[in-house]
Amino acid sequence: MGDRSRNKLTAVSIRNAPDGKLQDGGGLILNKKGDAGKWVYRYSFLGRRREMGLGSLDDISLSAARRARDDWSRVLADGKDPISERELANAQIVAERERLDPTFEDMAEIAFEARKVKLRGEGERGKWMSPIKVHMIPKIGRRQMSKISPTDIRTALAPIWRTKYPTAKKCIERTRFIFEHAKQSGIDCTPESVERAQTMLGDVRHKPQRIVATPWQDIPDLYARLSSTSPVQRCMRFIILTAVRSEAAIHARFDEIEGDVWTVPAVRMKASEGSEADFRVPLSGAALDIVQEAEAYYDTFLFPGQSGRKGIVGQAMHRVLDDMGEPGRPHGFRTSFRTWVQDTEAATYDVAETALAHIVGNKVERSYARSDLLEARAVLMEKWARFVTGESAAVVKLRR
Repeated sequence: MGDRSRNKLTAVSIRNAPDGKLQDGGGLILNKKGDAGKWVYRYSFLGRRREMGLGSLDDISLSAARRARDDWSRVLADGKDPISERELANAQIVAERERLDPTFEDMAEIAFEARKVKLRGEGERGKWMSPIKVHMIPKIGRRQMSKISPTDIRTALAPIWRTKYPTAKKCIERTRFIFEHAKQSGIDCTPESVERAQTMLGDVRHKPQRIVATPWQDIPDLYARLSSTSPVQRCMRFIILTAVRSEAAIHARFDEIEGDVWTVPAVRMKASEGSEADFRVPLSGAALDIVQEAEAYYDTFLFPGQSGRKGIVGQAMHRVLDDMGEPGRPHGFRTSFRTWVQDTEAATYDVAETALAHIVGNKVERSYARSDLLEARAVLMEKWARFVTGESAAVVKLRR
């Protein structure tokens, strides 16, 4: 294959030749145009003619092009397709490079996989990756970790640093985790780049916006205005009466209710992965009335969406409140309840906080005080229901 007798080109003949295809022999061709040109190795594999680019005349000399032709001719003689073999070799090189120095996007996925076991719903419900996908990956996702500078990170976050600071804060905290995970995994990167980017972005004066809560004094009027026939509005009534989070209520199922106790599965409770637990909710007489109303129409979900197969969409409740001119939000009903307890001294601190599924006491205290105070909470929720519905706050009798 290295037989020089078949070589037809010389440096002088190439320089003096007109534009066109210059044949050197053995499948080596120079596609010349002006002073430039591209080397091609032409061969046949399994009856199919193929052309393999070898490089430009500026980068590859005549002798180097001949050596490449001879090398690939040997691959062909072994019964292999030179183009396929080169693609395979290149893929292996890329894979090794990505293993040693992955892109930010790939590293983000790797870090998330390592992190998600400790996240609620393995990170899906909390959308751990969402800020990264929206704000970081479009800007630096294709850059290798070793090549990302503080300026790159600053540029990605600058548009939202002061206008959407809570989101920007999540971005930088999770970017920091990605860099630290990469460093601990042996990747050549600089976690300090995130700290420097944050310094470059500057300080932010951010005042957290609290969720608007309906004053507890206005809750009875709002409750009365909510329809008992609409699944969306019925769900809001249920949230008011039970003081649970929207996530727990909108997917409530009949098979979760036994007697006058509703057990919310751990997966719908707000907690880090591993610390979630089922939560028992005592249902007042008014809450049980809502359950019975729903049973007349549905058989799985208390508050089904339009498809009837799953719970309503949380945003639907916001739209109803907007149409009613009510600034309070569903999550704010919990604040309405808690403030009512505080102002009326309707229950002790422990009972009120437990009713909201809040953690009470430190780890040691909780290891001994294991009661969920269900009986005391049942009394409290009946008092609350009677206030909400406008009934008399007479002595409560449990229905157990």
